[in-house]
Amino acid sequence: MISINDLTFRIGSRALYDEANWHIKPGERIGLIGANGTGKSTLLKIIVGEYAPSEGTISMSKDLKIGYLNQDLLSYDSHHSILHVAMEAFERQNRLHDEIEELLKKIETDYSEEVLNKLSDKQQEFEALDGYNIEYRANEILAGLGFSAEDQHRPLNTFSGGWRMRVMLAKILLQTPDILLLDEPTNHMDLPSIKWLESYLMSFEGAIVIVSHDRYFLDKVVNRIVESRKGKLTPYAGNYTFYLEEKALRGEIQKGEFKNQQAKIKQEERLIERFKAKASKAKMAQSRMKALDKMERVEDVDDDNPTVNFKFKFSKPSGRHVIKIEDAYKSYPNIEILRNADGLIEKGDKIALIGANGKGKSTLLRIIAGAEAFDGTCETGHNVTTTFFAQHQLESLHLENTILEELQAFAPKHTDTELRGILGCFLFTGDDVFKKIRVLSGGEKSRVALAKSLTTDSNFLILDEPTNHLDIQSVNILIQALQQYEGTFIAVSHDRYFLDNVANKIWFIENMDIKEYPGTYAEYEEWNSKRVQPAPTPIPMKAQKEEKPKIQEKPVSTQSQLKKLNDKLQNIEKEIASLEAQVKATEAELASDAVYGDQAKLAEINKKYQADKHLLDAAQKSWEALASEIMELES
Repeated sequence: MISINDLTFRIGSRALYDEANWHIKPGERIGLIGANGTGKSTLLKIIVGEYAPSEGTISMSKDLKIGYLNQDLLSYDSHHSILHVAMEAFERQNRLHDEIEELLKKIETDYSEEVLNKLSDKQQEFEALDGYNIEYRANEILAGLGFSAEDQHRPLNTFSGGWRMRVMLAKILLQTPDILLLDEPTNHMDLPSIKWLESYLMSFEGAIVIVSHDRYFLDKVVNRIVESRKGKLTPYAGNYTFYLEEKALRGEIQKGEFKNQQAKIKQEERLIERFKAKASKAKMAQSRMKALDKMERVEDVDDDNPTVNFKFKFSKPSGRHVIKIEDAYKSYPNIEILRNADGLIEKGDKIALIGANGKGKSTLLRIIAGAEAFDGTCETGHNVTTTFFAQHQLESLHLENTILEELQAFAPKHTDTELRGILGCFLFTGDDVFKKIRVLSGGEKSRVALAKSLTTDSNFLILDEPTNHLDIQSVNILIQALQQYEGTFIAVSHDRYFLDNVANKIWFIENMDIKEYPGTYAEYEEWNSKRVQPAPTPIPMKAQKEEKPKIQEKPVSTQSQLKKLNDKLQNIEKEIASLEAQVKATEAELASDAVYGDQAKLAEINKKYQADKHLLDAAQKSWEALASEIMELES
């Protein structure tokens, strides 16, 4: 499908890739991984032709259809609705639709056989390309990515960058390419949308290459891993978990080979040193020196998993109750977030706040941090000192400071050695710590801000999407740091591996109330998958801490609602049957010689056919929506 041979790509004097090779086969689902700066995104751009290789070749068939999602698409702007933008994927169908509309207008005055033949040909091609279902397909994918029916008619330029990226992804998926190149597709996605995308990609028939730092996502979707490291591309047959096991095994073998070779080199060097001064042995020593110079050296195994080597320092521990929320009410125009909500955060709680975007997670964090107005109370406990990490805090970095100076000013109690160790964990090594903040990329600034948060004197951390812009290695460091943290924290993240390794309680907003699950994220997922439906009345926070939420039987009102919905479903089924009969009858009329010879009659019946077809599509969509609602109530 795609063949990369002896690829070399240089940025200045540095070779990002050095004679790298890789062959992508049909149907493969590949995770392209590696530390930040190893060239993963650059490689995707080389494949699509945005960058030219310094040396080597990239071969692929001319008709290969590539779908490429990258972070540059965030800048795409349009005043059209997101449904219109997504449907731009259907270039040929859209052109045919416009041409058919023009011919239908033309046929009202021009009944020539030429126009009729053109119309017939266009309609046949449009139907062959499934043109009557393209809007339904676009609706389906946009809904899966988290857009409501109302959202789909809003202009693209009214959405934030993260939501625009989802529209771009929908457009690419609708193009049904032969191969998908996805650069961090789960960035800015909530958990329901990530799970939907996982299911979609698992059933995708083409090849896929994914750059992602989401380990669970990679484990679920890919069947091969390719690691970009030291200018080479190394394949592993399996998902990310298999890659870790296989790499550890290869590392042990390489480490053994390195030790054996080093022992042999030392032995040879001792012999050379001993005999080079003796005339009778000088020739032998020279020969051994040449052989030693020509020896292909085995590299030692680098540690790709550095450990956190610093301790958190508080000047004082907090009291038992860290945050107490009572009767909280918060709303925005057209949306209610919280109503009479209560919540309690106690000393030592490690809380993951999860849920779909738009449910109020970031709003709740701001309420806890005292940065959001609301009705009700949010009391901070005795001796609680708080640090709030959010992406907008990148703006508070001092641009003229070096990275090291920024941390020194914020955390004077830490030594330079400790600070450099922390920065090393976040991929700022050697002279990198002397870079000015103003020259850093957005991702690098995010890592500096996060490093600052981890050096704080605070005993309570509020973390809003701390894993954004971090590679897998840096996420592991953050996990280690929070596991060692003896204070209290609440974190919002869509990285399930991160949540599963740091949280001991789960919070989620449901029915405008704060609900709590007393366990890890994996336990919560297992419980939630078995949950029939949420309890009809909010469970008090204290009761939730004592026992897991119980499954409730369906109330009488639900049974009544089900009866109404089933009656409505039967009526729509009758309507669909009637419309299908009308469409079939109209198709038969269109095919008859008598109608085909009468241009005026043909135009009239064709108009009726299009109208009936539209009504049938609408009725089928209504049936599907009702059926889904009934299934949810019955489950």
